[in-house]
Amino acid sequence: MKILVAAAVLVGGFVLLSLVSFWLAVRPPRIAIPLRPDEFRLAVEEVTITAGDGVKLAAWLAARPGAPALVLLHGYPAEKADVLPIAAALAPRFTVLLLDQRYFGASGGRATTIGFRERGDLRHAIDYLAARGFGEVGVFGLSLGGAVALLAAAEDDRIRAVAAYAPFADLRSLGYELYGWLGMLKYPFVALLRGWSLLFFGHDITAVSPERAAARLSIPVLLVASRTDEQIPFAHAERLRRALARNPRAELVALDRGRHGELPTGFEARLAEFFLLYVR
Repeated sequence: MKILVAAAVLVGGFVLLSLVSFWLAVRPPRIAIPLRPDEFRLAVEEVTITAGDGVKLAAWLAARPGAPALVLLHGYPAEKADVLPIAAALAPRFTVLLLDQRYFGASGGRATTIGFRERGDLRHAIDYLAARGFGEVGVFGLSLGGAVALLAAAEDDRIRAVAAYAPFADLRSLGYELYGWLGMLKYPFVALLRGWSLLFFGHDITAVSPERAAARLSIPVLLVASRTDEQIPFAHAERLRRALARNPRAELVALDRGRHGELPTGFEARLAEFFLLYVR
């Protein structure tokens, strides 16, 4: 009897741990970035974009009439101010939209879905730009933002080029890596995370796979990743490179060093060159 009670306690604790882990993953502490557009001499219009499920998404638009349009997506768990330095460097040549992804920054939403609903949010941001006269766009994303850009590009041909810094290749695989310390128990643990996502969101958000999306892309793609990234293993970049192998306009720039989110010197100029070539 004691053995059964002990086993039940262990199983219950395992399930509870999975629930707490899931909740922290979709409702992480948000990082506030203490930067403002005026610090970069960037004039922006504060706009609100309504997502498909009614969530209000906050954005900054730095409009330049007649210039090609770019959407910039921050990483997890930051906000749009995190890409202000990049926006300021691109703004002289582009119309730039900086979007707070759902749950983060000034956007609404009870939780992040780590790419599942965010890809649709990006399409609504492109709808907004189309209503302002920009029919085709380029998208740059950091980390989660890069994953969202790849996912959306496979579904929306208005995205003419994607640049992504350190996106994950597959969310379920990333889950196995994050919980590798559990040994073989990582498999039922991630299965429980899938169950929680079905319960709370009605969908298995762990099925999100930029890798599968990338395999369908023929548009120009610029991937940038560090071999020493401590959050997204470089193996994810290699998987994405293989998925893009049949795309002659896809390129992986591998950095020998750099922590997650640490951009190399001259990165903004490289981005501008890439998007000027492919986004009209």
